[in-house]
Amino acid sequence: MADQSTAMLTIFTEFYFFLTIVLMFFIHIGFCMYEVGVARTKNVQHTLLKNAMAIPVVGLAFFLFGMWIYIALQGWPVSSTSVSFATGFEPWSDKLAPNLSDRISGVFWGAFALFGMTAASIVSGSIIERAKTSGFLIIAIYVGAVAWVVPAAWGWSGNGWMTQYLGFHDQYCSAVLHSVSGFVTLGILMHLGPRIGKFAPDGMPREIPAHNPWMVTVGLFMIYVGFFGFYAACHIPMANVAAEGQPAYWTATNIYGFPITLSGVTMNFLLALFGGMMTAYLVSNGNAFWTFSGGLTGLISASAGNDLYPPVVALAIAVAGTVMAYYAHNWVEKKYKLDDAVGAVAVHGYCGVFGGIVAGFVLWGYPAIIPSARTAVALSEGAGWFGTNAQGLPVVTPIGNTIATLVFALGFGLIPGYIIGFILKKLGLLRVDAKVELTGLDGEHTETTYPHLSGAEAAFEALQRKEVRI
Repeated sequence: MADQSTAMLTIFTEFYFFLTIVLMFFIHIGFCMYEVGVARTKNVQHTLLKNAMAIPVVGLAFFLFGMWIYIALQGWPVSSTSVSFATGFEPWSDKLAPNLSDRISGVFWGAFALFGMTAASIVSGSIIERAKTSGFLIIAIYVGAVAWVVPAAWGWSGNGWMTQYLGFHDQYCSAVLHSVSGFVTLGILMHLGPRIGKFAPDGMPREIPAHNPWMVTVGLFMIYVGFFGFYAACHIPMANVAAEGQPAYWTATNIYGFPITLSGVTMNFLLALFGGMMTAYLVSNGNAFWTFSGGLTGLISASAGNDLYPPVVALAIAVAGTVMAYYAHNWVEKKYKLDDAVGAVAVHGYCGVFGGIVAGFVLWGYPAIIPSARTAVALSEGAGWFGTNAQGLPVVTPIGNTIATLVFALGFGLIPGYIIGFILKKLGLLRVDAKVELTGLDGEHTETTYPHLSGAEAAFEALQRKEVRI
C-alpha cells in the first residue's frame, strides 16, 4: 500500500462490505421464515429446504460465472477492456484467493452473490406448495446468476452502457433486480398453475391462510433489517470525488459516482417503509399479510431514486406504488387465475417497474454519472443519447429509464421466465403430481416439522380432495 491513508481507506472499505454481507443474510433468514409461515403444515419442510438450497446453488453459480458476467458485459458492444478486467473474477483467479495485494474483490463478490440469492428467493415464495425443488433450482441459477446480472452490468454501474447512453438511474435495483425477478416469477406462474383448490368453481379465489402468521411477520421484519445491508452494499463507502489538482473531498458515493450521504438515504429508506406499511394497512382494511408486505412495496417503489429523492417525494412514491401493487395483484389474480402465494409479482415485479419508470421523471436532468478517475467511472464517447448537461455528462430522462426498465423486466424477466417454465413443464420438472400436492410435499423428506399433526387434514383440504376426485 502506498501510504497509511490508503491503507486505512482499503481496510475500512473491506470491513464495510463484509458487514453488508452479514446484514444481507438477514434477508434470507427472513425469506425462509416468511415462506415457511405462509405454507401449510404439510409443506413446511419442503418449503424450508427449497428456499435454503437457493443459497449454495446461486452462490456457486455466481462464483463460476455470475460475477464474470457483471464485469465483462458493461460495455456495448462487449468491451475488450471489461472482458480483460473480468479475468480477475474467474474461479481460478489469484484476486479471489487469500492475498495481501487485493483486499476488496472477495468481499465485493460476496455482496453481489447475496444480491443474486435475494433475486432467486423472490421467485421461491410465489411457487410454494406445488413446485418441484429441481425445477426451482434451475430457475434460481438463471435468476440469481444471469437474469439480474446482465441488467446490472448494463445499467447498475457508472461504466454500464445503458447508464452512459440512456442516462439510466436505478440506485437500489428497483428495475435491475426486483422487476426482473418479479417478472420471471410471472412467466413461471403462467405454466405452473394455481394450487389445487385455490379457486372455487365460480372462479373466485379462496384465501389459503398462513399456518403461522407470527412467523410471516417476523420474517418480513427480518427482510427489512436485511434491506439496510442491501442498501449499504449499493454504495462506495468512502471516495475522494475531487477533480485532479483539487483539494481532497471524501464522501460516500452511489454506484454511479454521485456524492451522497447515509443520513439522507436513511431518511428516504424509513419514510418509504413507513409510507408503504401505512398505505397497505389502509387499502387492505387491516389485512396483516398486506400490511407487512406494504413495507416492501414502499421500499421497492422508491428504491430507484432513494439516493437523490427529497424525503417527501420518496414517501409519495412509496404510497403510490403500494396502492398500485395491491389493486393490480387482486385484479390479476381474479382475471387470470394467477396464484402468487406471497404476492411477489406485485411486490417486486410491478413495484420494480413502477419505481424504475418514475425515477426517470422525478430525476429528469440529474447527471447519470459523475466521472472520476478516483472512483473508476469514465465517460464513453458519444454518451447521452437523450440529452447531456452543460458539462457534457449524460442526464437522467424519462425515455431512457422507461426503455431500460422495460427491456429488463420483459427481456430478462417475463419472456425468459415463460420459456423456462414451458421447458420445465415439458420435461416434468416444474410441478409435483396432484396426489403428492394434496398429501403434502413433506412426504418426500425423512422427517416432519410438525409430527403431532401428521395425517391431520383440515376441512378445506378435504374439500380439495373432493374437487379433484382423488
